[in-house]
Amino acid sequence: MTATDPFPSTPLLFGVYPGGVTGDDTGGLAGGAPDDPARVEEALDALQGHPDRPFLVRAYTAFDDSTVLGAPHATATPADAARYAVGARTLDLVAQYRSASGDIDGYCAWLRELVEQYGAVTTTLQVTEEPDATGNPTLDGHYPRVREAIVRGVAVVKEQARALGHTHLRVGFNTTPLFGPAASFMDELTALGGKKFIADLDYIGLDFFPDVFRPIAEAELAAAVEGLLRHHRETVLTSAGLGHLPLHITEHGWPTGPDRSPERQAEVVATVVKTLAAHADELLLSGYTHFALRDADSSGPTLFHRFGLTTDDYEPKPAFDVLRCLITQLGG
Repeated sequence: MTATDPFPSTPLLFGVYPGGVTGDDTGGLAGGAPDDPARVEEALDALQGHPDRPFLVRAYTAFDDSTVLGAPHATATPADAARYAVGARTLDLVAQYRSASGDIDGYCAWLRELVEQYGAVTTTLQVTEEPDATGNPTLDGHYPRVREAIVRGVAVVKEQARALGHTHLRVGFNTTPLFGPAASFMDELTALGGKKFIADLDYIGLDFFPDVFRPIAEAELAAAVEGLLRHHRETVLTSAGLGHLPLHITEHGWPTGPDRSPERQAEVVATVVKTLAAHADELLLSGYTHFALRDADSSGPTLFHRFGLTTDDYEPKPAFDVLRCLITQLGG
């Protein structure tokens, strides 16, 4: 991408999490009114812009010690996510690991069943969710043997996808930004998994929320985003032998609320996506998934209730149209 060419050489793959439930920082869930599938489909159509444009629908499901194998596995949120996977719209399926007993064998068996059930309509299958984050039971780093779950889980997904002929299915895992001693998480993973683990991976995901939990001056946001992405690519991934893999922003959002205007949300979305596009070729950035489509509860008491591009009754905020236009421009 150059000053005369405003587009990355390959269109970015965009997506959105369309559910109405958000995990908070205490291990709980911020929720509200049930999802309205008809309104969700209407909003997805609008964001996608064209039915032939590839677009991801992010959905979460989890394995824990109560999971029953041998039966269909419902997505936790949004419910019945496969209904939204039509045409060029496919699932970005997050397979969470929440086994307090460290049941890796059970998790791997469950992953095989997920690939069998959802593989035909899934483009990206993410093994675990934020496994580097500890101390919060809604995130997978809280649970024992999570590194082993990633290494063995990636291998199982790759093997099952090949066996079933799902050559389109890409497997990866994600983290939050990793700085200082936390950056060793990637090195530990590749040391555990070795060359086969690296070879089985198709992409790496990154959840990041600049200016949400730690304020960043408006004039400094673009530079901060670029710096974070560059650090993740050039330091964290390269050190671990993963520098050749595409990096997909698997969660990004900015909540509205008191002292958080909808107009500023739109500005943040525009800045982050444009910065991503400007450095996509150089830093091998493959896509962007927004968190979330709608507020969990627009009158809710915490910022976790109001991450949506729309209110909880699907009324678009300014950021909705900003992202829609960026998808049209940058998503091919």
